[in-house]
Formats: sequence, C-alpha cells, structure tokens
Amino acid sequence: MQTGKDDPLIAIVDDDESVRDTLSALMRESGFDAVCCPDIAAFMALGDPPQVDLALIDLRLRGESGLTLAIHIRERYEIPIVMLTGVGDEIDKIIGLETGADDYLIKPFNPRELVARIRAVLRRYGHGSAKTGVAPGQGIAFRDMRVDLQSRRLLDAQGDEVPLTNAEYRLLEYFARNPDRVIPRPELLKELGSDMERYVDRTIDVLILRLRRKIEPVPSKPVHLQTRRAQGYIFNLGTDGV
Repeated sequence: MQTGKDDPLIAIVDDDESVRDTLSALMRESGFDAVCCPDIAAFMALGDPPQVDLALIDLRLRGESGLTLAIHIRERYEIPIVMLTGVGDEIDKIIGLETGADDYLIKPFNPRELVARIRAVLRRYGHGSAKTGVAPGQGIAFRDMRVDLQSRRLLDAQGDEVPLTNAEYRLLEYFARNPDRVIPRPELLKELGSDMERYVDRTIDVLILRLRRKIEPVPSKPVHLQTRRAQGYIFNLGTDGV
C-alpha cells in the first residue's frame, strides 16, 4: 500500500465518512499519506502484513470494536497504534495495557496535538531520528538512562530512545519525580487518570512488569523499581537497592 514516497502511511480506521475525510486531509497536510478504512475488514484487506506505518483506530466502530483490531495488530505485527475515543471511555489503561496501543486521544481533540502524538509514536518506531539530535532538555537520570522531561522520552546511554507507551512513560516520569518514596497503588492509578477500581491491580502490575523489562538490568531482580509488599512501589535513582 506504500505510495513510493517517503511519507509515512497512516491507516485511518473509522466508520464515520466525514471523520475519515477530515483525518485524511489532516494527515496529508501534515506530511503523511493516508489510507481510509470504514471497518475492520477493510483494514484486513490491506494485506498480510498491511503495508502501513501506523494504525489510527476509532474505539467504537459500528457493530465492531476497535479493540478487536488493535489486539489483532499487536499480536501479529510491529505496527504502532493510536486509538481515538469518546469522552468518558476511560481507555488509557484498558487499551494501553491490554492491547499495547502506543497512545490514545479523546474526541474532540486538537488536530495539532493528534499530529504531534502520531509523530512521537512514529519516532519511537524508527521513523525519523531516534537520537536526540539536539541538546537534551531537562531530565532525570538513573544508572545510564535518562528521562527527558521536555521531549517526554526515555533515552539510553547512547542517546537512543527506549520505546514506551503513553501510560508507561507517564508512570515512569511520576516515579522519577518522586524517588525514594513508597507510592501506593491508588495514587499511581489516580496519576494515570482512572477511577475503575476493578482494574487497579491488573493495570499497575502490567505496567510495572513492562517498565522493569525496559529499565532494569535484570527485571526479576529490580534495582530501581521495587515492590514494597502491601504498601506499593518505590523508585530508586541510584545503583544500590533501597
């Protein structure tokens, strides 16, 4: 489905024709190319694997769920996913964690913010330089890694970006800003923006597991992100345990 140009190709999956047209125009005005899909079947018809650089998926498709497509993509392909959802759908944890979506945006959204989010996600997947390219902004260092607060990225010792989902980054930044303090689960969930108590344990556990795989030398023996049984979690910026 590639057009022969260097512009990243964005698959827009939305059952509203006017929304598809608006998003398609926005993508092209912003330096991307776009292919529109009114339903899941149309996306599947793009090929196996689909030759797209990112999937922009509406959560509530007519008669279908965007979650179904997101799960299908994540299980089979290395294609980044940005979800669109209505107000009150509370999907940061459900989608970001359960399907591995890279980011989400709530409708109505600022078009410039959507474009910025898409560019950030594409950059994490290697579209554009993964290195800082410019002097890093304000950051918080731990071991040989750095949380760049300005660009909202995690950088390794070589200055390469360590890919994080939106929820993973938000949690890591919160830990980094509050080191050496036991943070209980309810506080972490509140920081992530959800009041769905039935997702507390699973949400935090999944995020912690994913973060440890990306920041710890030995994830099963964490040095930085440690558990305090029946209390919560504590983040250590140093190299020694706390």
